Amino acid sequence: MRDNSSATTLLPPVIPSGQPTGLWWGLIGVAAFSFTVPFTKVAVESLSPLFIGSGRAVVAAILAAFALALTRQRLPHGTLWARLAVVAGGIVVGFPLLTSFALTNTPASHGAVVIALLPAATATVAVLRGREHPPLAFWLITGVGGLAAIAFGSLQSGGFGQLHWSDLLLLGAVVAAAIGYAEGGLLARELGAWQTVSWALLLASPLMVFLVAVSVAQQPPSGTPVQWLAFAYLGVVSMFLGFFAWYRGLAIGPMAQVSQIQLVQPVLSICWAGLLLGESLTWSTIVGGLAVILCAGAAVRVRLKPAPSRNYSPGRAQPTWSP
Repeated sequence: MRDNSSATTLLPPVIPSGQPTGLWWGLIGVAAFSFTVPFTKVAVESLSPLFIGSGRAVVAAILAAFALALTRQRLPHGTLWARLAVVAGGIVVGFPLLTSFALTNTPASHGAVVIALLPAATATVAVLRGREHPPLAFWLITGVGGLAAIAFGSLQSGGFGQLHWSDLLLLGAVVAAAIGYAEGGLLARELGAWQTVSWALLLASPLMVFLVAVSVAQQPPSGTPVQWLAFAYLGVVSMFLGFFAWYRGLAIGPMAQVSQIQLVQPVLSICWAGLLLGESLTWSTIVGGLAVILCAGAAVRVRLKPAPSRNYSPGRAQPTWSP
């Protein structure tokens, strides 16, 4: 990449959109992310959730700094920093910390079901970010999916109206990740896929280093080799390498179609929870997961229905959002 500027419409995007390879890049990213919830559950058995949520970001930020320095990337400028702050708040700060604290008191399979809302949430942010006007069915299906996730959490917490605090944290993590995914996918077209996540990691690194210091002062980290390996995966793959593929897939797009691949992630996460952690899959987990995944898939598909197209003349800039 020779220029990080996004202010002029005369420059072509770093990553061209509309290529089918975007789906394959997205699948690689989702496969990497599918281990995040089970490995977080492994790590929180002994390590502090604050240390895990912030420490994994610090590990990834160190890798990002080396990558940016070795390739001599130019500093972003202007409003790009504000947009990177949105990405950092969602995927570097919000999602890791919220899921780490949530998984201290809930099974990995349970967390995967709630996080299955992420595709619909990402599509919703896409609608709001792109000022789209989807059909009423989109909002109805998205609402049903949200209610299904809440009902699932309530039933496993003892009944309706008894939603556990860990479910609220997981729902907050979904919102944070959806915002970070959507904005990061747009920025990746201008800055590049791995550059976007790298700058976001560096931007959040002062806060995350401070949180690591606080967590170490409160509880010096101590864990088994397996737990440290799980933590290493979270820092190197979940927080860094996985986003290389995921943001590249979103940038190539179409973003809404690539985001559908997220529907595979909770299925894989639930499978890993059973295979790696020995968690038993109850009927409520299976039914709840299917309900949330089906609603998320339906919401994204409704949004993808053909809409009246606009004709752009060759001399006009194309919009950065790909519906």
